[in-house]
Amino acid sequence: MEIVKRYSKPVAVKQLETMALTEKAKKFRHTPPEMLVKPKFTDKTANGLTKCIIKFIQLKNGQAERISSTGRPIDNRTTYTDAVGIVRMMGSIEWIPGTSTNGSADISATIRGRSVKIEADRQSQAQKDYQKSIESAGGIYVIAKDFTSFVEWYNKTFGP
Repeated sequence: MEIVKRYSKPVAVKQLETMALTEKAKKFRHTPPEMLVKPKFTDKTANGLTKCIIKFIQLKNGQAERISSTGRPIDNRTTYTDAVGIVRMMGSIEWIPGTSTNGSADISATIRGRSVKIEADRQSQAQKDYQKSIESAGGIYVIAKDFTSFVEWYNKTFGP
C-alpha cells in the first residue's frame, strides 16, 4: 500500500500570502482589511510554483513574466445536423508551434538589473542547452524545485 504524503503549505508560501495581502491593503487603503480577500498560493504543482515565483519577484520590485511556448490552436471543426436531427461535429484542432526559442525557461525576469531565467521543476535537454546559452551571455539561470528553496536562493543572490 502506497502512503500518499499530504501537502502542507510551507512557511515561505504563507509569508508570500502575507506579503501579497499587505500589498493589496496598500492598494485598497480605503477598504477595511477584513473585507479584503486573502491571496492564496501553492507550490505543489509546477503551475502553482510558477505563480508563487512571479508574484514574489514582483513584490520585491522586480519584473517577471511567464513564458508560454505552446503555440496556438487552429480549430478546423464544423458542426452540422444529420438527417435524423442529431447535431454532430467533424474535424479537429491542430496546433501551430509557438515562435519562442526552443527550451525557453518558464519565467523570464529582471531582478536588480540582472536578466534571470527560471525553470520551475525539471529540465528537458533543450532547456539544458538554453541554460548554457543564457549563462554564456552573462545571464542567470536557476531551477526552482520548490518555493522555499527559490526564496533561499533569491535572498542569497540578491539579499532579503
